[in-house]
Amino acid sequence: MTDSEKLLCELIALPSVNPAFLPAGDPRAGEGWVAHFLAAVAAQAGLDVDLQNVDPSPSESVQPLPPPIGQERIETAGSQQSAICNPPSLCELRRDKSAIRNPQSAIRTNLIATLRPARRARLRLLLAPHLDTVPATDDGQFAPRLGSGRIYGRGACDTKGSVAAMLTALCQLAKQGPRPAETEIIFAGLVDEEHGQCGSRALAASRFKANLAIVGEPTGLRIVTAHKGSLWLSLATRGKSAHSSRPDLGRNAVHEMARVVCLLENEYARRLRRRRHPLLGHATVNVGAISGGTQPNIVPAACRISVDRRTLPGEKESSIRAEMMAMFRRRKLRVTIATRKQAPCLPMETDAGLPLVRQFFRVAGQKKPAGVDYFCDASVLSHAGIASVVFGPGDIAQAHTAEEWIERKSLEAATALLLKFLRSLP
Repeated sequence: MTDSEKLLCELIALPSVNPAFLPAGDPRAGEGWVAHFLAAVAAQAGLDVDLQNVDPSPSESVQPLPPPIGQERIETAGSQQSAICNPPSLCELRRDKSAIRNPQSAIRTNLIATLRPARRARLRLLLAPHLDTVPATDDGQFAPRLGSGRIYGRGACDTKGSVAAMLTALCQLAKQGPRPAETEIIFAGLVDEEHGQCGSRALAASRFKANLAIVGEPTGLRIVTAHKGSLWLSLATRGKSAHSSRPDLGRNAVHEMARVVCLLENEYARRLRRRRHPLLGHATVNVGAISGGTQPNIVPAACRISVDRRTLPGEKESSIRAEMMAMFRRRKLRVTIATRKQAPCLPMETDAGLPLVRQFFRVAGQKKPAGVDYFCDASVLSHAGIASVVFGPGDIAQAHTAEEWIERKSLEAATALLLKFLRSLP
């Protein structure tokens, strides 16, 4: 097996399910084991390693991050940082998880591993895959399997394959060189992409700057410069309860919501299909959940639906909500709209003409930019001022599936391409 294949298998065997999807205290929840294991891998390759606390308690402080290029960095030795910079051996970690100090119960942390250039840095490149996964259908998905030229297991495609390719390429560069003379390269293993993106949001909030971020997602080895946003809305109708033997005395909120659903899935969806983006196609709407009423013999007084509206660059939540409300008013439908997500998940589009993006395209042999329908951390970083593209091995069609897999040749191709690009940096 190659280095990237070995690393991917070890990552699959370390569950890192997003805690939002599991009961409190579930041993499979959290990115802790993966973050600490990767810290040891990176440190043994000679990379400088930090952990950034993402959601610190009042008694905790956020670990320092590299400052913008051109500013001096003041090192602060702390107990947590020292433990990472002098990690237990990989053999220890593979044999006994107790070699790491209970990371699953600790505060969630981004892993920051840095390869410093030979001279003073004038450019900074960020490699940014996420460490969390969705839940497994059974624990067998945490046992990596090989077959038919594939590696199977939870996270193989989304996105531990990208983690393995990116960190393997960076470690090979650190060990074998030649390292870039004036470009600092940072690997950031981010937490919580599958839920609230608190990892990328914490990195952005730390005023971290880079000239380009390559965000790891299964793009089929295409460099993606645009993706859709994800706007989750909660729509509610109110009625009047009555005994079901006299429904004429009430007002059925479910019936009114049924008209709303038909309007969204038909007329509104047709309208969206007429708005097109050159890389992303058209915007979409999906009614994903509905809840209303209490029992058959009561006219329901309330009904609620959850809507996923995939947005295009240039669309704003305020205008989308106003458009929907105007449509409902024309049909005399009484609807209220609220936002379901705590933080915006905006569409992303990066200029393919930027120098580092053009260079990445040349190395990859890709002629035209590409777009994807899904949302990812690239949006958060992009809207924080870091030009971002999305790239990684695997196919999004395999993500979140019961038999998640990645082709071994795709993993190796991604590793080789990334290493070639890193070696091309000034």
